[in-house]
Amino acid sequence: MCAKIAPSSTRPSRAAHSRSIIRLNRLIAESLPCRQFSRSRCTSETSRAAASAERSASRNSALSNTKMKTPVIPNEVRDLSTGDGLCKLYRVIRAPWVRSLALLGMTAWFVWLLLPKPPLLDEISFSQCVRDRNGKLLRITLTSDQKFRLWTSLSDISPALIDSTLRFEDKYYRHHPGVNPFALLRSAFNLRASGVHSGASTITMQLARLRYHLCTRTLRGKFVQIVRALELERHYSKAEILEAYLNLAPYGRNIEGVGAASQIYFGKTAEHLTTPESIALSVIPQSPTRRALFADRDNRSLDSAQGNWYDRAKINQQFSARLFSARAQTERKFLAPHFVQQVLATEKNRGEIVTTLDLAKQQLIERRITDYIQTNRGRGIQNAAALLVDTRTMDVLAQIGSADFFNSEIQGQVDGTRAPRSPGSTLKPFVYALALEQGLIHPLSILSDAPHSFGDYDPENFDREFVGPIRACDALARSRNLPAVELASQLRHPTLYEFLRSAGVKLPRSEWLYGLTLPLGGAEVTMEDLVRLYAALANNGELRPLRRTSRDPTALRGRSIIMPEAAFLTLEMLNLPRPEVGRAYSEQAAPVFWKTGTSHGFRDAWSIAVFNHYVLAVWIGNFDGRGNGTFVGRIAAAPLLFQIIDSLRATWPEPNRPHLPPPGANLKRVSFCAVSGDLPEPYCAQQVEGWFIPGISPIKPCDIHQEVLVDAVSGLRVARDDGTRQLRREVYEFWPTELLSIFRRAGVPRKLPPPFLPETDPELVARTGNPPRIIAPAAGSTYEVLNSDSSRKQGIPLRAKTDADVREVYWFADKAFIGKSAAADIVSWKSAPGRYELTALDDHGRSGSCTVTVR
Repeated sequence: MCAKIAPSSTRPSRAAHSRSIIRLNRLIAESLPCRQFSRSRCTSETSRAAASAERSASRNSALSNTKMKTPVIPNEVRDLSTGDGLCKLYRVIRAPWVRSLALLGMTAWFVWLLLPKPPLLDEISFSQCVRDRNGKLLRITLTSDQKFRLWTSLSDISPALIDSTLRFEDKYYRHHPGVNPFALLRSAFNLRASGVHSGASTITMQLARLRYHLCTRTLRGKFVQIVRALELERHYSKAEILEAYLNLAPYGRNIEGVGAASQIYFGKTAEHLTTPESIALSVIPQSPTRRALFADRDNRSLDSAQGNWYDRAKINQQFSARLFSARAQTERKFLAPHFVQQVLATEKNRGEIVTTLDLAKQQLIERRITDYIQTNRGRGIQNAAALLVDTRTMDVLAQIGSADFFNSEIQGQVDGTRAPRSPGSTLKPFVYALALEQGLIHPLSILSDAPHSFGDYDPENFDREFVGPIRACDALARSRNLPAVELASQLRHPTLYEFLRSAGVKLPRSEWLYGLTLPLGGAEVTMEDLVRLYAALANNGELRPLRRTSRDPTALRGRSIIMPEAAFLTLEMLNLPRPEVGRAYSEQAAPVFWKTGTSHGFRDAWSIAVFNHYVLAVWIGNFDGRGNGTFVGRIAAAPLLFQIIDSLRATWPEPNRPHLPPPGANLKRVSFCAVSGDLPEPYCAQQVEGWFIPGISPIKPCDIHQEVLVDAVSGLRVARDDGTRQLRREVYEFWPTELLSIFRRAGVPRKLPPPFLPETDPELVARTGNPPRIIAPAAGSTYEVLNSDSSRKQGIPLRAKTDADVREVYWFADKAFIGKSAAADIVSWKSAPGRYELTALDDHGRSGSCTVTVR
């Protein structure tokens, strides 16, 4: 039998206990910050609670004792159910250290809420990625902290890589607030129970560690990492955090981010990674040193990690085939180095740069240069440069600055396409283009290839010989120096110097200092300058800038620097046979308009060509300026030029299109006298077709071939048929005296008319030919005689152009005799100041005059 338990006033009933707890909770809630209570109120509340407890105990004592056992109440609760317990709680809450702690916590909370948005990737430097026109990688640059880190947006990352990374690193990433509390508890339990470290870091926590360079091996570091992770989650979306992580995650050595990793390991963008490749990358960040994908090392740790991934993911077997091949670290790309360096120097703030370069053409030309140098190294050829441009868009398709960028013996890092060098004769075509435009010549005009002094300048031909009178087209094709200098001396507005300056060629000296040396390479220019100028010939005289990136503007129309007709005719004059084959082969192939150049001292050999819709320039030489007798344009550079052209054409079979004049051009193609280059007359037996510019080209009927009467017995010339002699009609060449003199000096025979019969009337002789034409001094010119002994002794040179039958010329100034000379010679005239009428009288009585002024 059970003993009866007497009621106790010190043990409250269940109802009283419940009410006490409710009041306690209310009191605690009301005692939170910003709520104060007086001691009297506390005492009153305590008294009421005690009285209520007493009444409840007396009413229910019997029921409590008979129906149920009174529960045992803990002392802490018993204390709180009484007035003394509440007073103790109040005293604890009122304690200074508690209020300080609460205030500190609240302050920390508000400060944390007011902290500015932390930077995510604002101060992170990223690599620049340079690609060719087809998206092929040329180079990834190092960042300022020596990392390969390529910015890649989340939308440009393969979904397979995103999924595999989340599966392996943080499968609850989309559900936690930046910290996974269950993972933290598991990690703490494992560490306490067995001393084993297990990963508890989320992707957000890893980003915080990477971004803010945290040391998380200590409790303090781990706490800061957690706070930073929560801070990132508060300010950034899940997508932004994941994107930042994938751009900063380590992938071995100095490779960071999926963009750089996918390019370096697999040679593709992160967008095009396959599932096996994505899985291979996703397991690296946990142990980048041991799991990096290098083909030149053992990857057992990587294989093990991937195996664990497949086991945990439980994906289909078809996705678990590890079909990928990683590149070795030594295969890191640095292609077209001179071109890439130039692009990077102008595009400093862009992450990805798509260029105009065609990597296939670049590597093809590089191979041709390498093979050519290996073959000709015994001749001293060890360096070369080349530049290929599409004339339609001015895109730089290939740029080889040297034979080997990494060879210090040849100063390989010097860019031969931009280094100023003497161009040799490669500027001569523009002398002829300007002469065509200014009406000085047409392609079949006869020029003089003979020794000539231009003040203190005495130019010579490359072979130190001269050929006499020569067609303009042949003079350019054979690169004769003397005709080019003679034409350059006649150019007026623009001169060659003015033309080059207007085309953007940097000429640091004045025109007076260069003089007439420019056509022969007297000024240094770059390969880029030459390519732009030759491209202007291909583009109907329009100059356009070169393009190296897809962002560079494409100029549909350029700036006209040469009239279209002159540009077309100049290219026609450069349509020459190849150096190694005959004309028959050249006519069957697509036309190549090309020119060579050799600098003074054999320091530079050049060859430039316009073909199809391209311009190709080739240079052979040494960057240190050492000369070599082999460095001749036609011998050293032209063979390499045509090897490259043949290789390029083999990759794109294009039809042989004729070179046609530009639409609407003011050009006509007619027959010319093959001997004189003038419009043919009935006596011109040999004729050839050619172009001229109506209204500009200096064309006239041929006066070289003339029919004369010859005595059949003596073979002498007769002025008229008087019926007393047996005569025959024959055609002879009547050359001007200066050209005839050149023919004679060159040893070139001409069919000249015989002299008149001795008894021929002089008046009849005078009427049968052309009078002398004074060519020096120019009509209407003014001469200023300097007050120096040399100037007074030298005098003013007098020279006249006469018919071929003239032997001597007599000179007069205002009917005062000056002197006489042979028909092709010069007379020096020492004159006092004044205005004079000069007269040249030949030995047949024909005369010509002009007026000059002497000061």
